[in-house]
This record gives sequence, structure tokens and C-alpha cells, in this order.
Amino acid sequence: MSKNVSTISKSVPRRLRRERGVALITALVLLLLLSGLIVAMVFSLRSDLLMNGYYRNFRGSFYAADSGLNIVREDLNNKLAAAVVAVTGGGGTLALNTAPFPVHSPQQPGDGDAVVIQGQIVSAYTSSYTLAGTGASGNLSSTAVSSWPESFKLDPNNPPTFVMVSCTPSGATGAPGNCVTPANNPTIYTYVYKYTVGVVGSAQNTEQTALADEGTLTFKVVLTPNSSTKTSFAAWGMFIDQFPICSGDLVPGTISGPVFTNGSWTFANSSTKYLFTDSVGQAGSQAGFDFGGGTGCDQQNAASDTKSGTTIAPTFNQGFNRSQNTVPLPTDSLNQEQAVLDGLGTASGSVTASALNASVKNVSGTPYPSGGAASGVYLPYKTVDSLGHALNPPQFSGGGIYVEGAASVQLKLGSTATAQTYVITQGSTVTTITVDTGAGTTVMSDNAGHSQTITGVPMNNNNSPATPGTSLYVNGNVTSLNGAGPGVASIQDSTALTITANGTVSITGDLIYKTEPVNSSDQLVSSSGGVLGIFTASGDILLNDLQGKNSSGKYNMEIDASIATLAQGGTGGLVNNAQALDYLKIVGGRIQNSIKSINTTQRDVFFDRRFGTNGFAPPFFPSTTVTSAPTADAPNSTSVAFTRTKWVNRSTTY
Repeated sequence: MSKNVSTISKSVPRRLRRERGVALITALVLLLLLSGLIVAMVFSLRSDLLMNGYYRNFRGSFYAADSGLNIVREDLNNKLAAAVVAVTGGGGTLALNTAPFPVHSPQQPGDGDAVVIQGQIVSAYTSSYTLAGTGASGNLSSTAVSSWPESFKLDPNNPPTFVMVSCTPSGATGAPGNCVTPANNPTIYTYVYKYTVGVVGSAQNTEQTALADEGTLTFKVVLTPNSSTKTSFAAWGMFIDQFPICSGDLVPGTISGPVFTNGSWTFANSSTKYLFTDSVGQAGSQAGFDFGGGTGCDQQNAASDTKSGTTIAPTFNQGFNRSQNTVPLPTDSLNQEQAVLDGLGTASGSVTASALNASVKNVSGTPYPSGGAASGVYLPYKTVDSLGHALNPPQFSGGGIYVEGAASVQLKLGSTATAQTYVITQGSTVTTITVDTGAGTTVMSDNAGHSQTITGVPMNNNNSPATPGTSLYVNGNVTSLNGAGPGVASIQDSTALTITANGTVSITGDLIYKTEPVNSSDQLVSSSGGVLGIFTASGDILLNDLQGKNSSGKYNMEIDASIATLAQGGTGGLVNNAQALDYLKIVGGRIQNSIKSINTTQRDVFFDRRFGTNGFAPPFFPSTTVTSAPTADAPNSTSVAFTRTKWVNRSTTY
């Protein structure tokens, strides 16, 4: 065996024997080189991954910071818009010549809001604010983090500032003034604010980027202009000019129709509750709540009030609006006097004796004395035409009946369905006038045997086309105004009438429509029928029941009319200075300078709902110009523009 091996070994060439093991060494060297290459590749790849991750996170923090600047700037705008909503109630009204941001004396409007908004920004973004990968954003604690969980917060080394620089009103005719005391009802308010914002954006790891932004924010509020509408005072179910807060209580109960005061309503603590079926308004900013019992009267900018466990909470079916524009009052009763002559009542100035002399005549055809008269009943009619030819019968030429001096007036239905009769008494003289709109005639007679039949009837020429309408003007006191008797209809369906006194009006009996416009549920049941207005600018309307007790032993009175005692500087009201009433019913409205005692156990006031549509009112009834306040509806009526003046990357400090 050993011999064979030796023989084989000797047979291998010497050269080959020297190269044995080279392959192994080569393989080991190649393995070593490959291992080194792999290690180098691993280190290189790891470095690339680390570098890419760093730059990815750095860019993520940069974009988070940049997004944070945009979010904060947009939130400044949103918070300003919300402040406008808060002031106006959202689509609400502003008082005339009032900026949409309140005045923070001695600062300009908007300064205080800027301070508040700056505080809100600090509160919202001092902690980290997450930017969700879906595009939504929210608080870190409540927002689900998705594919891009970066966040930002305010830079503690660069706190935000927000300061109003200027406010300019515009859009008004004439000089608009400034935003503290604007004039001529501006419709545009332009606010300029200066802001600085610094934020720190953060990525998933520790990378952060700090950015700072400075600039101006121009915020514009566009108001819907105010409008002016001529409105008859009959459009209110109750209007009281003077009602100082906590000076007296509004009588509880159901009150229908629009209600308004140029003062402030005060509500009593009563077992009888307040129910207002229509809108309620007042010029005052606060309402009074009188809890009685020595506890005093609270003044609150609210619709209800609670004190010591007791609540006064009137029911307002159509809202309680405070801080409204005051309603201007009529200056005098001259338009009703002038309407007798021309059916318009739009001329200014006093009606002179010479004007009366040229326009009105008594039953005998005698003109009103050019030097004046102490008494008498006159109608505007012509006895000759423009060419001097006699008119037979005479022609009615005006809008009513003129009574000189104190008189009593009784209303009766005429003998036909279109006839209204007036019985006017002055001392021993009784004048009877029957206006028949169907026949187109006016018949005037007196108790001395004089009579005059006139073609035509009193006309309201303010309407187009003109319609029958009578202004019965008494230049003195109406000592007694009544109908045909207790519970008897006295106002014809075809009658449109306003009775005006240059003094007081004493209502002594029922005044009832032939066709009632509303029922006991305050619902409109008839849009046709007669209409009556009773007006004085220089006295009270007195309740003086001379009808006596009814079959139930009660003193009751019904007045179907819109009643007005109103003038600038006046003190008139509806007052009972005679027999106390058990029950008073009014179908129409109460328009007064001031509240006075009606000395009535129970009263119902039903608003004549015909007065609430299409400007329907008694003819020549006092009216006013109602100016609506401008309205602001944020954010639709607001616009904003940002102007960046500086942008700084402050990351070198982080």
C-alpha cells in the first residue's frame, strides 16, 4: 500500500506540487474583498437613508411651519367675521351711524376686538396643532394622525401681535366722518390691521423649522344700506312714544299687532301673563322687569329676567327687538286740516282764514268769513265753474268736513248701504251731513231748515285713482263722539274716515263697524268694510261712557278705530277721566305719546289686521318715515386681503 502511494507521488510533476492551496487562498481573498465591499455598501446606504430622512423631516417641518402661518392668518379673518356676526346677531341690523365693531373708548372701533382676537390666537395655537395627512386639521389630542403627522405651534421666541392701524367709512353721501362717529350712514367700513406671526413647525423626530410672517390684513364689511319707508301709524297695534324704563309697568295680557316704543318697555310680575302675537320693538337697549314687593326693578338687555326664584318671561311670538331706531313723530295736525280743502293734506304751513274763505261754505252757501269765525260747519264745494257759470247742483271739491269751534259728533248708518251720516252739534245748532258714495252725493242740512245737495263726495286724492275718503276736522275740542247707541253699528262699510281735533276728543259711546274686520281670535275675517281713525296732536282722547249700564249691569265700551294722540313734544294719551269701565274693547290700535290710566277692569285690544298689508289705513291718518337700519351678514358681506411685508426663516436659532 505505501509503495503504491509513493509511486503515485513521484509521478506528479514538481511544478504542480508547488501550487497546491492557491485556490483556497484566492477564494479567501475574494471573500474578504466581497465582504469589504458589502460593508462599504451598507455604510453608504445607511448614510443615504439617514441623510434622506433628515432632509425629509426638515422639509416636513418647513411645510408644517408654512402651513401654520397660513392657518393663523386665515383664522384672524374668520375671527373678525365672527365678531361682526356677534355684533349684528348674524345677518342682523346695526344702529344707524354705527360701525360693525363696537367702540372701545378711547380706542377706535376694532382695537378692542384686535386685542381679544390676539388672545384667542395665543390660546388656540400655543400648544402643538396637528396637520393631518388627509388635509384636515385639529388638536393633537383629538385628531387621528394619518400619513403626514406634522404639527406646528406659535414660536415662544416670537409671540404674535395684532393691532388695528386704521378704519375708514365710505359709501355714504357726504362726509362719512370716522368710525367712532360716522355720519350719513356709511355702507362700507374698511379696517386695516398689522399682524406678526411666528410659528415652529415640527416633524416626526426632532427636526424643527421656525418661520416668521409680517404684513397687513385689510378687512372690509359691506352693509346693506338702510331704507326709508313712509308708514302710517295705523300699522302699529300699539305705539307709545314716551315709556321711560322702570317708570311704570305695561299692563299684562294679550297684545296683538306690531308693538313699539321710543323708550323701553317695563314688564310687571303678575299672575296675568304677557302674550305678544306680533313683533315687539323698542329704542332702548334694556328692558325693565318690575318684581314688586320692594325688590326693585331690574334693567336687563334681555327678553326675560329671574330674581329670587321669580321669573318674568313675556311670550314674544315674533321676537323682542331692542336698540332699534326711534320713530319720528308728526309735528302737528295741519295735514288733516288741509285735506279738507284739497283731498291731499300735503301742503305745508297753516290753513289761513283766506284759504278757508276761498274753499269752504256752510249749508246756506256762505263762505267761511275771511276774518275768521268762532263756530260753524263747512264743506268744500263750488257753486260756479271756472268760467263763472252757476253749478246747479253745486260740486264737491275737497276731502272732508270743516268744523270751526268745539262740537259733538255722532256717527250713524245712512238709509242706504253706501250712506254715512254725521250729526254735528254746536250749542243749539245741529248740522246733519249724509255722504252717499254709491249715489255720489253729499246732503247737508241744519235744524233751521236750510239744506244743500251737492254732487260728489269727499275724496282721498292721495290714492291713484282717487277713492272716497273723509277728513272730519274740528278746530277745537270734540266734546262728545259716539255712535247710534250701545252695541249698534254706526260706521258704514263704504266709509273711510279720520276724525281729527285741534284739542281733546271725548268718546262717550260705542263706535262700531257694520262689518267687523277681525274676530275674537284676532284673525282677519273681512278685508272690506269701513275704517275709522281718531287723531289729536294737541290733547288726550278721553273715555267718558255716557251710555249707562248694559243689561248685565256693566259699563262696557267698544271702539272700532285706530286711535292716535301723537305729536312732537306732546304728552297725549288714552285716558278715562270719568265712569270706570268694566270692559273696553278696541278693534284697531293705540298710538300714544304716553301711557295713561284707562280705568278699566278688563280690556281687549285687537289689531285691525287690514292695517298690516298694502299700506291700508284711515284716510289722511298721521304717518312717519321709518328708516331701516343697515344690515351686516358675515361672512358673506365681508372680504379680506393679506399683504405680506416680511417673511423670515428663523431656523438658525433652532
